[in-house]
Amino acid sequence: MKRYRKDITTWIIIILFLIMLFFLYNQFKTDRYINQGKDAPLPENLDPVVTEKTEKLIEQAAEKNITVAITETVRSNQEQNALYEQGRSEDGRVVTHAQGGESYHNYGLAVDYALRNHNGDIIWDTNYDGNNNGEGDWFEVADMAKELGFEWGGDWSHFKDYPHLQMDFGLSIDQLKRGHRPKHDKADK
Repeated sequence: MKRYRKDITTWIIIILFLIMLFFLYNQFKTDRYINQGKDAPLPENLDPVVTEKTEKLIEQAAEKNITVAITETVRSNQEQNALYEQGRSEDGRVVTHAQGGESYHNYGLAVDYALRNHNGDIIWDTNYDGNNNGEGDWFEVADMAKELGFEWGGDWSHFKDYPHLQMDFGLSIDQLKRGHRPKHDKADK
């Protein structure tokens, strides 16, 4: 009987410890964002960390003789809905599966990129090797972006979005819709 009580006490202590760890983890995680409420306005500009990392990406690419063109940053819900209709009710091919409010672009947390060739034309050729190093410049840029903390849409399994780079800062679209926004400190930069 004593052994049985000792086993139960041990398990209760383990479970309480795990609950405490879970609570502390979630507390830390919630300190990483600000809740501006469900009616929070959508940002009009890129998040400052996304801006900084995008600028670093452009600089790093230039050091490898790759010219990156940022083709898209923040989108309104109306712009996102219009893009969503492309390839559906409008002419063109489908380029997104996200409607207004469903894209990290709507929250200033995503950019789209392309390349500039030697003539200065913007191109979306993933095989283009303008720096003649035997690697597609597109994928070199994607690798640099991932090293800077971006998620690359080309890694997605459900829909490949090769121009897309985003930083979600641990926030889901549902949280962003509810008004949560990233909170940055100096360590994030």
